[in-house]
Amino acid sequence: MSQTSLKQKKKNEPGMRYSKESLDAEKRKDSDKTGARLSTQGSQELPVPNTDSRGYIVRNQWSRTSRSPSTGAPSVTDEPRSRNTAAKAPNSSATSRNSSASPSQHETSPPLQASEKPSIQQTPQNRPITPMDSQPPTPPEPEPNSRRTSKMHSANDAWTHRENRDTRDLQMREYAHSCDSRDLVPKTVRDYPRTPPTEWKSYVQRRLQYGTSVDMDQECLSEVQQRQRQQIEEDEVDEAYWSSVSMLYEKIPSCARPRPPKPKHAITIAVSSRALFNMVDDRKIYEEEGLEKYMEYQLTNENVILTPGPAFRFVKALQHVNSRLRELYPEEQDLFDIVLMTNNHAQVGVRLINSVNHYGLLIDRFCLTGGKSPIGYLKAYLTNLYLSADSEKVQEAIKEGIASATMFAGAKDMAYCDTQLRVAFDGDAVLFSDESEHIAKDHGLDKFFQHETLFENKPLAQGPLKGFLEDLGKLQKKFYAKDERLLCPIRTYLVTARSAASSGARVLKTLRRWGLEIDEALFLAGAPKGPILVKIRPHIFFDDQMFHIESAQKFGTITAHVPYGVAQKRN
Repeated sequence: MSQTSLKQKKKNEPGMRYSKESLDAEKRKDSDKTGARLSTQGSQELPVPNTDSRGYIVRNQWSRTSRSPSTGAPSVTDEPRSRNTAAKAPNSSATSRNSSASPSQHETSPPLQASEKPSIQQTPQNRPITPMDSQPPTPPEPEPNSRRTSKMHSANDAWTHRENRDTRDLQMREYAHSCDSRDLVPKTVRDYPRTPPTEWKSYVQRRLQYGTSVDMDQECLSEVQQRQRQQIEEDEVDEAYWSSVSMLYEKIPSCARPRPPKPKHAITIAVSSRALFNMVDDRKIYEEEGLEKYMEYQLTNENVILTPGPAFRFVKALQHVNSRLRELYPEEQDLFDIVLMTNNHAQVGVRLINSVNHYGLLIDRFCLTGGKSPIGYLKAYLTNLYLSADSEKVQEAIKEGIASATMFAGAKDMAYCDTQLRVAFDGDAVLFSDESEHIAKDHGLDKFFQHETLFENKPLAQGPLKGFLEDLGKLQKKFYAKDERLLCPIRTYLVTARSAASSGARVLKTLRRWGLEIDEALFLAGAPKGPILVKIRPHIFFDDQMFHIESAQKFGTITAHVPYGVAQKRN
């Protein structure tokens, strides 16, 4: 042996002793750390790692038959391999640190003693095995430089991989435990109710059940379509509303207000406000204090109902005739139509309307002229008879060829029939012309009787009220056609001062020639008419002479003076 080799041998002996002592100490420390780390995983001991003849730990080789991480649970043969690798990691690190001394020390290092085997506990067998527990460690890629460097890198990589794997195993065990706890909760299967089979229904039945409207997505409709659909829905609602209202009114026919007849077919009766209501006090205020005070008084008392006037009962009787005609002829247009014709101001109209509605009078047409004469409107309203308390307006209407009369109330109250219209007429200057009166006034009664006997078969000329009597006779024939002669709601009377024997025949023949029927004819031969009228109790009595009007008033008869004929000069 040469001198150089001896020197080298002396230098290596102390290092060899140091390396053996340090190796034993590090083995104990590493075994204690490994045992402490693995003791948390179970109480079962792991087998002693395999070593070769030189004392080196045999490194676990990567098996091509091992399963990839994406596969299922590990096999029985893969489990000891993973455990041997875990136990071998600390010895490999110690060997790599010892190999830094010299290559010869690796060859002479003795094997581990049996007493120095670390106590390592194995994981319990009842722990659920997850796919990540069976994943083998990824083999390190050895560097082809030298044998020493390959052992060092392989030991360090295995130890680092083991620490990462312990952390990952702990996380996966916690995740598996949470999954197991969720699996223990029983999964409830949603039980959907099964609808029983329904009976087959036709399209009409289903349409009535679900309605006619179709639900549509509003976002898919344009603005125009939405407006059209909204308009259709509103029209359907309005139609349903009005149909329900019409059905309601059909069930209550008594509350329905009848429509007024058409003017061209109706018998128009124009009545002034002073004739329909008692406005004597109102007239005094107008004459004494003026128009402004009169209007102020009417506005203040517009909610005060007016009392009935002289024409009130006559108008009520006309309405009763209309109701009887509607019962027999529902579509009848030949009816009485009442028009309130007055020269009052429109501000007074509120009080008149309130009074008309209070008494239930069916007066729909009003004419308020505001101080001007209403005579110009009589022909426009197709008036058949005009009744007023103003004699001047009545005379003006007579000159216009319109049947008119001035109303006077009775001096005392009298009971009137509510189911029958009773109208009494004087003969001369009322139903007939005043030619016979001219003879009587100018030549006396003897010449009058001779004239009537001579011209008995010659009909008399018509007077102002002849047209109104014709209208009454036309309505009477409607009741006669229904066999209602004895129950007819219209009854007419002729109350004249003529003598039946000397001048009565010409009167009756004239009515026959005209085609008119009078229910009762009373020839008084100059006697007073008042007592006879009390028995008749007419709603209105027409006469041309004021002394007959005054006589009838004393007995309580409602009279109407006709300002026509020769007798008006004396009146």
